[in-house]
Amino acid sequence: MTTASVSGQAKAPRARLRASSAVDPESRVPLYHQIYVVLRNLIYSGQLGAGELVPGEQELAESFGVSRITAKRALNEMAAAGLVVRERGRGTRVVHRPPAPPVTASFEGWLENISLMGIATEARVLEFDYVAANEDVAGALRIATGDLVQRSVRVRSVDDETMSYLVTWLPEDIGRGFEREDLSRYALLTLLERAGIRVASARQTVSATVADPAVAAALGIDPGAPLLEVRRLVLDASDRPVEYIRVLYRPDRYRFEMNLERVHRAEGMRWTAQPTAAPEVVVNNKQTYRTKPKGSGQNDG
Repeated sequence: MTTASVSGQAKAPRARLRASSAVDPESRVPLYHQIYVVLRNLIYSGQLGAGELVPGEQELAESFGVSRITAKRALNEMAAAGLVVRERGRGTRVVHRPPAPPVTASFEGWLENISLMGIATEARVLEFDYVAANEDVAGALRIATGDLVQRSVRVRSVDDETMSYLVTWLPEDIGRGFEREDLSRYALLTLLERAGIRVASARQTVSATVADPAVAAALGIDPGAPLLEVRRLVLDASDRPVEYIRVLYRPDRYRFEMNLERVHRAEGMRWTAQPTAAPEVVVNNKQTYRTKPKGSGQNDG
């Protein structure tokens, strides 16, 4: 591989690091592990694809303002976790099949709309732009890699307490139907429905992750703090993907509850999920909201 080709492949990772290039030297989490978290999240979010070149020690040191020894330790931790392969003279690359996150279960009724929570939530738009879809986003939205999509980043708060960090991608033709200011005032699903899109179904996964420095700063938590991660693909009545969203919830502010019933089946006794009340939102570890107010339209869509 020529030097020119390596340099060209490094440009995309370098650009993606810009928004997450801050580490917190005051945090109890070691600097090398904060960098590891940033790189790990880029891989699992699909922003660093299989076989793609990861920035080297010198570039990481410059991007994060750390020593080269710290950057090297972060890359070594990535390799030890099976996320990358380090080859002398060829750089560090994402493995073709990185270890999958823990298997997640499907629970009916888990993630209801915020409108069921009985509280007023406020969304603050941090980023709003049109970008080229990476492989992960393109696959979810069933479009070509490189097609333009609307990408927005929001933080949702309850009673002035941050609760969730949302990254949303929409097909370009749908995104052009509203502006950044509209997203600050209305829930995204409301904007989609006002545009005539008939939202019919969704598929979602629930897992756990940790906060990278950018997310930690937005949510007011320490880098490396645990987060609940939800990915949801929203489909219209014709089964077309109209929204792909990744939501990171603070577990100290948001938790889910479900009811189980012990029933007899042909294969024996087993637990089954029953309809449950709306998810709880916990503010300051003491106040819980559930009741749905009339006219509430906020949600995490």
